[in-house]
Amino acid sequence: MSQDNRARLKQWLASGEIRLQPLSFPQRELWEAAPLPAADVSNNICALIQVRGMLTPQGSEAALQKVVDRQEVLRLSILPGKEQPMQMIRRSAAPALRFHELSSAQGQPEAIEELTREIARQPFDLVQGPLYRAEVFRRSADEHVLVLVIQHAIADGWTLGVFVQDLFASYMQGVRGNHAALPPVPQTYSQWGAAERAFWQPAVLAPRLEFWRAHLAGAPRLWNTAVTGSLQRCVTQVSAELGRSVRELARRNGATLFSTLLTAFQITLSKWTGKDDIVVGTPVANRSTQAARETMGYCSGIVPLRGQIDRTRSFAESLRSVHETTVESFANAIPFAELVRALGEETAPGHNPLFEVRFALQNHPIPDVSVPGLSLQLRMRSTGTARFNLACEINEEGDAMEVAWLFQPNQFSLADIQQVGRMYLDVLAGVCHSPEILTAVLMTTLR
Repeated sequence: MSQDNRARLKQWLASGEIRLQPLSFPQRELWEAAPLPAADVSNNICALIQVRGMLTPQGSEAALQKVVDRQEVLRLSILPGKEQPMQMIRRSAAPALRFHELSSAQGQPEAIEELTREIARQPFDLVQGPLYRAEVFRRSADEHVLVLVIQHAIADGWTLGVFVQDLFASYMQGVRGNHAALPPVPQTYSQWGAAERAFWQPAVLAPRLEFWRAHLAGAPRLWNTAVTGSLQRCVTQVSAELGRSVRELARRNGATLFSTLLTAFQITLSKWTGKDDIVVGTPVANRSTQAARETMGYCSGIVPLRGQIDRTRSFAESLRSVHETTVESFANAIPFAELVRALGEETAPGHNPLFEVRFALQNHPIPDVSVPGLSLQLRMRSTGTARFNLACEINEEGDAMEVAWLFQPNQFSLADIQQVGRMYLDVLAGVCHSPEILTAVLMTTLR
């Protein structure tokens, strides 16, 4: 840092214009345990918000300003440090918003997708901030698309839903002539981080670490290919009929939908890779208190789930075992950065610690909010980052489900992923038809 910048920082600190806070546990994970640098564009989370109603640039900017005032992560940047970076939170900041008028050709879905990709690929300056950008594209008088790109250091999937709710509430206040600030959040992000640091003391961590040392002992890696930072996306669909059958299968076996989908995923991955000992990581929201649910910020954690495939078991037996292991793993969840440090896992560039596959059933709230004359509909483009070789993200759509496969194109071809997607659907259909089928028999049906 230059002498001028040092002097300016001291002045800001003295005046209260900025304050410094330690990184939260999830933020530490980005700096200490991620395969790519924290500033890499692969850590940009992107969402499209479809807006129907009359918007003005002035009204949009005023609405976003209130959200910026309420949510401190929208005023947050990262100050490098000798030992560890620090959060640098500004007392006030202007909204990072641009408003664009589109021609009819530019307003076509394909053109919007290309604009979105361009915006998402632009890096953030972690020191200068802000660590988000919002771009509104007017397609017609009452139809707009808001592209939100936000750095993973200040956001997770839950954050996007909070942003939509706050922006909607703020805009509606403006429409009604109410220029008051939004009510303060019950718990700011820095308060959430402080509460987490206070809770995760050595006495709390110790017994959980003993569980993980035993549970992950000798766990193999699936691949040795480094991640590159670029992901390709392939989507398959679980029909409403099959979705209902999967939920009924879970109910009959006293398991959750997540455990049922995970068991089928582990069997599919075992058939595809030829390996019977598989560790995947799954995200957890880490918002168990009501106070944290209105807070924008990177709160989510990762839990490793180990599956050891026994081909002599029926699917129903495997499901019960996976469900028990999953419940136990969630009960022993700890901050991932602490887990990696305690296990002595070396973090090599391009390689995620402990596992290479992400599996997620997205269950954070994604609100569609509307009143006569205005509606906001959130559609995610990416909820994770390119730290894994392969990711499977499942979103419920009524009885049906969307299965999004995110993969490293330098390692897998689209045909590879289409094959594993078909196999997964075949496993789900097969076990719903015959839950007592032996895993070995089930695997012989997969191509």
